[in-house]
Amino acid sequence: MDTLFDFYRDGGTALIVLVFASFGVAGLVKGVIGLGLPTVSIALLSVAMAPPQAAALLIIPSMVTNVWQLAAGGRFLYLLRRLWTMLAGIAIGTWLAGLWLAGRETAWAGHALGAALLIYAAIGLSAVRLNVPLRVQGWAGPVVGATTGAITSATGVFVIPAVPYLQALGLDRNELVQAMGLAFTASTIALAGDLIHGGQLGGREAWASLLALVPALAGMMAGQWLRHRVSATTFRRILFIGIGALGVHLLLAG
Repeated sequence: MDTLFDFYRDGGTALIVLVFASFGVAGLVKGVIGLGLPTVSIALLSVAMAPPQAAALLIIPSMVTNVWQLAAGGRFLYLLRRLWTMLAGIAIGTWLAGLWLAGRETAWAGHALGAALLIYAAIGLSAVRLNVPLRVQGWAGPVVGATTGAITSATGVFVIPAVPYLQALGLDRNELVQAMGLAFTASTIALAGDLIHGGQLGGREAWASLLALVPALAGMMAGQWLRHRVSATTFRRILFIGIGALGVHLLLAG
């Protein structure tokens, strides 16, 4: 039990409450709309800790919930064949960005996270619907993947530009949910390797991440229950306004 709470010892009860609340809210969001666990949890945690530290707590809740999401749909092999170049780009982009960032000053990461959240919120609130023609997907996939990987390495958030790109591929709803689960799983694995290599994910962080799985799963189950009782449009609007507000705060405060 001592090992399980080692990470939280310095921050005390306040840190435990923050982590549980952050992952509970993030799990709720993911349960309702199928994404948002890393974005919401890291955004909330980043008001009290550096993005790499918040990203370390994300690993186990993200992996478990994304595999859960990925397992549903029955289109895994089809999506893997279609998206493998993007997934490879995610791994390569995360790795190269991690090597470049190693040992460098990362105080700007909070501002970068704020900018990423603002872009994400603007896309979510806009009526713009992107479309990626089949003829350009061969080169666009790896570019989107590498860009997503670089942003993931710097901020711990792996929705930009992967999610808008996936939404622009013309997938049906179930395929889109499963495709996001596939992309998020690849990003989580790549991020975990990046953090381990950089010394930011060790035993105490892994145990803390395992503990964060509890509120994440509880929130996700509550979100799945709520999905059938609240307008998804209203919920998404409130969510993206909140994410935008957090983005402004981090962009200004870092």
